[in-house]
Amino acid sequence: MEKLTYEFAAGQPAPGRTVSGVVASGDLEVLLEPHGAGRTTVAVQTSVDGYGNTWTALLERLFGAGDLPAARIEINDNGATPGVVRMRIEQAYEQAATAAKSAGGRP
Repeated sequence: MEKLTYEFAAGQPAPGRTVSGVVASGDLEVLLEPHGAGRTTVAVQTSVDGYGNTWTALLERLFGAGDLPAARIEINDNGATPGVVRMRIEQAYEQAATAAKSAGGRP
């Protein structure tokens, strides 16, 4: 079991909380909640040791521009591929935005 933490520049806070994926069935779960403007933190807990460089490269590619909403993200991984990781993170942001819109803009 390996634990990794990252911090990235970001935009305004994410519009709400959400959970994307299920560890048991999809190998990956992403929990997303709003964070203070300007910063996103990512905590990864993975059952697969030795892939820190892969995680770093993937997350830097996704968050490096600093234009995604600020969020506190927790990733629980059980061996998902980089493509699944990216898809689940993007899905979490989309779900948070959709939920905020249907709640009338309230987080």
